[in-house]
Amino acid sequence: MNKLTFVSAIAGIVVLAIIAACRDDSNSKKLSFDTNREITVITREAGSGTRDAFTELVGILVKQNGKKKDNTTVEALTIDGTQGVISTVAGNEYAIGYISLGSMNNSVKALKIDGVSPDKLNVKRGTYPIARPFNVATKSQISEIAQDFLDFIMSADGQSIVDANGYVSVVEGKVYESKNLKGKIVIAGSSSVSPVMEKLKEGYLQKNPGVEIEIQTNDSSSGMLAAKEGTCDIGMASRDLKSSEKDVLNSLTIARDGIAVIVNSKNPQDNLNKETLRQIYTGLIRNWNVK
Repeated sequence: MNKLTFVSAIAGIVVLAIIAACRDDSNSKKLSFDTNREITVITREAGSGTRDAFTELVGILVKQNGKKKDNTTVEALTIDGTQGVISTVAGNEYAIGYISLGSMNNSVKALKIDGVSPDKLNVKRGTYPIARPFNVATKSQISEIAQDFLDFIMSADGQSIVDANGYVSVVEGKVYESKNLKGKIVIAGSSSVSPVMEKLKEGYLQKNPGVEIEIQTNDSSSGMLAAKEGTCDIGMASRDLKSSEKDVLNSLTIARDGIAVIVNSKNPQDNLNKETLRQIYTGLIRNWNVK
């Protein structure tokens, strides 16, 4: 055997060993995960726009006697805020939750739904089945500076920030031109919209250093209430506005976002169909022995 042949043979053995090790690691993950264990169902707090959109899109929210009823299992753990859900799922091997796709990080794993990956392109195409609008809302009469900020969001500059941060832009706006305004804007609402709003704030302040923007992060319903009561200039909602909110507020869709269904990184599951997801969240399926 010449030297070249010997080196090639050794390289081949190393590659095969690496492949075998990867397979062993994957198999050991599957073997160590007990599919008979009960699923820890994580949901968001009442008032969360992400919860409202998720339960409606998945079929958990149903009409009963003329009223809407949220059939989320009473055994679900209610967690406030997007980051709270991520932390809880990251720390619980058997948990499942849902968050804004734009807030995904490597501490958790996002599942395919009906075989479709939760990514920006699939949200834009309309093929990912759990997606919703990001809306802002104001009273009919707003300050010049608040209107200017909204104009920035819908400009080419603002929509490029939306795209750059993992969300889906909604318009091809014109280039923004600063008016060098001075003053303060208060924005309140959804913890899902808040991360992209922080980025939009940064972009706007670079062009308008004389402006102060305060962002109060809570939930969609609180944001709409604050906008109605005039305690903020702009409310944020990660859902469509309710009829009672539309009666007194003007709304504007600034982006689209998917709702990612997340599990612990040790969970071997990588896909759920929407009906199975509905059954998990209504308590009909209770353990991880699902297809």
